[in-house]
Amino acid sequence: MENQPPLNDPWLIAAWPGMGAVASSSGYYLIAKLGMRLLEEFPAREFFDLESIEVKDGLILTGPLPRSRFFVWLDPHKTHDLVVFIGEAQPPSKGAAFCGKLIEYARQLGVRKVFTFAAMGTQMRPKNASRVFGAAIDPETLEHFKRCDIHVLEKGQISGLNGVLLGVAADYGMKGGCLLGEMPQVFSQFPFPKASLAVLKGFKRLAEITIDFKELQAQAQEVENGLEEFLNRLESSVGNPSGAASVVDEAESDALPPSINKTEKQKISRLFSVARADRSRAYELKQELDRLHVFHQYEDQFLDLFKEPE
Repeated sequence: MENQPPLNDPWLIAAWPGMGAVASSSGYYLIAKLGMRLLEEFPAREFFDLESIEVKDGLILTGPLPRSRFFVWLDPHKTHDLVVFIGEAQPPSKGAAFCGKLIEYARQLGVRKVFTFAAMGTQMRPKNASRVFGAAIDPETLEHFKRCDIHVLEKGQISGLNGVLLGVAADYGMKGGCLLGEMPQVFSQFPFPKASLAVLKGFKRLAEITIDFKELQAQAQEVENGLEEFLNRLESSVGNPSGAASVVDEAESDALPPSINKTEKQKISRLFSVARADRSRAYELKQELDRLHVFHQYEDQFLDLFKEPE
């Protein structure tokens, strides 16, 4: 951070994995489509314990710990820069202490406004429009939410660090809030990009930034069609337990990460080359990795794209 020039009224956006992959997908889309660059890796080793080890050819290897990284976008209009924090996992304990260190680092960058992204499960069907809800830590941001047609979350809870971080930020006198994308509760274990799209559209209005949603819209439509078809088949199987069981078994089978073949590996390699040449196209690569259920295998390599100068 020593060589980092001062940022212009930066906003911090923090995202962790969670229900529907709503927050993390939103964060990845932002850093890809805005062509952000890696700012710094957040030292978080003290907050994570090694939970397992890997054995290869009889030798015990120490497994990697979850990583936490900051990315930055310099606003060409000089309104406010954006700093996106992506955490690969939430620490199992000491969450408040972790958030305290994160906020201290953000304050060194000049951040005074903090946002988190999250999911909110409801009884909506996959084909219904996802709403975006907001909960603020200050009256000014709450009014901003209302002006941007973001539904106010009247009551409820924000679990995990998505909420804890905002509590810590409030203690420091900062402003901001949480944007929650609506998704079907029944599909909480499935990625639901339509909710990420709702969150990012709400954030776009808040931040007054330009961002292309073409890839995310296409992905959201594809997932919507698949989940709606699955739900229709499940509903039609009511009264036929064996039919319902086969539908569920099929869905669980589809969720298992398959092995990828040589052609798929070559396509991934080609998409990495495209993304290195044009960082804004990195989300096409992420879509393919998500489709093949192998993003976790390539996550570090994917995020390393943003270390490289454009």
